[in-house]
Amino acid sequence: MKAPAIINVKKKLGQQLLDKGLISIDQLDIALTEQKKKHRLLGEVLVTLGFVSESVMRDAISQVLGIASVDLSSMIPDKIAIDLIKKETAVRYTIVPVSFDEARKQLSIAMKNASDLIILDRVHALVGRKIEIIPMVASESEIKKAVDQFYGYELSVDGILHEIETGEIDYHSLDATEDEYSQPLVRLVDAILADAVKREASDIHFEPEEGFLRLRYRIDGVLRQIRSLHKDYWSAIVVRLKVMCKMNIAETRIPQDGRLSLQVQGHRVDFRVSAQPTTHGENIVLRVLDRAKGIVPMDQLGIHEDTLNDLKMMMARPEGIILVTGPTGSGKTTTLYSLLNYVKSEQVNIMTLEDPVEYPMDMIRQTSVNEVARMDFANGIRSMMRQDPDIILIGEIRDEDTADMAFRAAMTGHQVLSTLHTNSAIGTFPRLLDIGILPDIMTGNIIGVISQRLIRLLCAKCKVKSIPDEVESKLLGIEIDSEIESRKHRIYESAGCKHCDNTGYKGRVAIIEALRINDELDEQIAKRATLGELRATAKKTGYKTLADDAVRCVLEGRTSLTEVTRVIDLTQRLM
Repeated sequence: MKAPAIINVKKKLGQQLLDKGLISIDQLDIALTEQKKKHRLLGEVLVTLGFVSESVMRDAISQVLGIASVDLSSMIPDKIAIDLIKKETAVRYTIVPVSFDEARKQLSIAMKNASDLIILDRVHALVGRKIEIIPMVASESEIKKAVDQFYGYELSVDGILHEIETGEIDYHSLDATEDEYSQPLVRLVDAILADAVKREASDIHFEPEEGFLRLRYRIDGVLRQIRSLHKDYWSAIVVRLKVMCKMNIAETRIPQDGRLSLQVQGHRVDFRVSAQPTTHGENIVLRVLDRAKGIVPMDQLGIHEDTLNDLKMMMARPEGIILVTGPTGSGKTTTLYSLLNYVKSEQVNIMTLEDPVEYPMDMIRQTSVNEVARMDFANGIRSMMRQDPDIILIGEIRDEDTADMAFRAAMTGHQVLSTLHTNSAIGTFPRLLDIGILPDIMTGNIIGVISQRLIRLLCAKCKVKSIPDEVESKLLGIEIDSEIESRKHRIYESAGCKHCDNTGYKGRVAIIEALRINDELDEQIAKRATLGELRATAKKTGYKTLADDAVRCVLEGRTSLTEVTRVIDLTQRLM
């Protein structure tokens, strides 16, 4: 069990609030005097006196103790965690279960006094010594309200659906703020969102058909139908989703966009919501933006060591453009954030212009494109150039104006990172020509191009060995002269088990081709060389294509040849 060190919280807490200008020295003296009289915690006294809000106090205590805080008002309950601690225990010790990590056997609980070792030890004894207790800071009133809401109500999707089928639904109470957990449709929406995050879905699709509602998750890049619901539920679910993301619930004829942020499984998850009118009602899609997984260190991207070194060499160049290419959903944003995370420091001013900002990062100034305020990419870059940036990230180069401003920034001593829609790294140059960038401008200003796709990884618990046949051997570049020789080159295929929901795959990894621009390539770009000429020159420097990287993953046993051919065209390897 992780137990916070016993420290003089009172002194540190008061001093921190003073240093931040949240309270005055007189207010602190009053609170300390009141604390001695009533023998209560300093934080409780400051909140009771009205000197600070509960949320401010929660965050301050979290910083003093070095323990994470949790906003219970926007938290979706974790049924497994709730089942581990009885309501009587939660009420007695003023705690509420936040989440349970089954893999790590960690139970996170919110406490008003996260440094109380006696309560932590008693909870540990109740749930079992094999489970690690992770304390989190929350205010007393939030804990009491959460206990009242989460206990006594069904929280699983199946249980809530059964409750709805056997009871009556009060549609008018869907946007009520008081006792909303008594309304099963509210809990159903929360349970679906929590289930999607738990399954590591990237998108949630609510798709109304003529007689039913289809619910699908995009998991590891592939849409999967989770369940079908009765059409009668859809009007209530739409209202609830629109209320949560502050859309106009009365407008059903035009597309709408919204956003919501919730605490799911103990950490903050953002959802980008899109509503689209269709013949059978509004179709709603939620993009899951999990902050815990959005920023991945470069060393943990799972890419080959040689490619990783190429990326680091690109980021070492102080000026020029680095372009990341690939289709929608290929992990371009994750790669860009990983590159920024690699170079961010107090000595570097990094600014971004995105549509919209997906993952907040510390030490980086992030701006969203705003059409209402006439802040497009081109105008945004002009504005950022006056902010003394060292590194600029542009969400996407879409047109000539944006491309022109990006190259101007690169030519004036800035390092620029952006994305572009092309099929390969080599295909970037004709695409820029098509946009309107002259070869003379490209020459000397492009540091490198990264092209990538995401492929599914085989489930480690159920993958099965396979011997490649003649065609597969050609695709993989294996020369096999005999049956004995073929057995030396075993590959793996998917099977399916409970661990991977019988799909045979679990998780994804990026396959990347990184093209670093040297003097010879620069000369060919200036001469408008063909794709074949550019590719031949690049291969002299050890350039590996997406197909080469994908085949490497197959030979290493990380993925299957079937999965690779779903994403990458390998037919040229047969020629």
